[in-house]
Amino acid sequence: MITPRLEINLAAITHNSRVLVDRLAPRHIRVTGISKAALGSSGVAGAMVRGGVTGLGDSRVENLARLRTAEVAVPLTLIRSPMLSQTELVVRHADVSLNTEAAVLDALSSAAIRWRTTHSVVLMVELGDLREGVAAADVVEMARTVGRQPGLQLAGLGTNLACQCGVVPDQHKMDQLSRLAGQVEKARGAALSVVSGGNSANLEWALATDDVGRVDELRLGESILLGTEPLHRRVIDGLRTDAFTLVAEVIEAKLKPAQPWGDIAQAAFGDQPPRGGAGTIRQAILAVGRQDVDPDGLTPPPGVMALGMSSDHLVVDVGDHDVSVGDELAFRLDYSALVRAMTSPFVAHVEQAALLLV
Repeated sequence: MITPRLEINLAAITHNSRVLVDRLAPRHIRVTGISKAALGSSGVAGAMVRGGVTGLGDSRVENLARLRTAEVAVPLTLIRSPMLSQTELVVRHADVSLNTEAAVLDALSSAAIRWRTTHSVVLMVELGDLREGVAAADVVEMARTVGRQPGLQLAGLGTNLACQCGVVPDQHKMDQLSRLAGQVEKARGAALSVVSGGNSANLEWALATDDVGRVDELRLGESILLGTEPLHRRVIDGLRTDAFTLVAEVIEAKLKPAQPWGDIAQAAFGDQPPRGGAGTIRQAILAVGRQDVDPDGLTPPPGVMALGMSSDHLVVDVGDHDVSVGDELAFRLDYSALVRAMTSPFVAHVEQAALLLV
């Protein structure tokens, strides 16, 4: 089979989606599955939908276009603020978009009028992580701005934490979002249909709090795809961590000295950490590199240790493993490694539930 490849276990994605949907349902929080790390894969999106998510979100309108073509049966949300240059595409391919800028709202309104449609808007609120968001003091007036725009409807408010500066989505932050939702509803005289509390980093709060307030949606990606939470990168109880596996092929296997020799300067990507050990090791080279994956996000098989990675070579110490040219080694990935591997044109995607090469 072709290498390098990502083996995608769709059953694991469905399982994780269902577990999280069922845990959040008693708290009246629905799940939008975030498929951006999967590059608009209709297989991954379908697995999330089978698991009970009520919508799908992506940060790239191109990925939403793929999902739209695949005719997924749930609403699609653009979870990154739209580019002015893409507002036409956003209206065509997204049912909802997350917004912070009045100029973008103007452009979305014009595009919606041209396409004779109504586009839903979620206003993002800045609560301290210093990525996207309208200042809390400006939210009510921005909501009024959306209400004055033909072709747009205000669906609700949202926020995003823990992505830029690692700010924790705790009770104080979520209470603030709930209060702002109430202020907007009072000013508009109409209820909001969504208060989107954030991403997978919100799960610890959402599953432990006695009061979710107005939060009725979470946007979950990493927790569904990898079974981990982003705050501490811990595995979530009951979730599977085997949805994605990177498989690479051995192109050299030799006994080599543990230590390099000669004058040492920078390697291809800067200073390399010193290699440990002495004597001779079993060293293998795999045909995968930094152009394909983040080396810091790979977990090798037991007994194998990564020694370094250049653009297109991964060097490992295979320990006691009997490895030959042509053999394959399988690696687990964190979120950073998954995003890069899915994006590389040199890494094949194999959806195992359907045994389909894409």
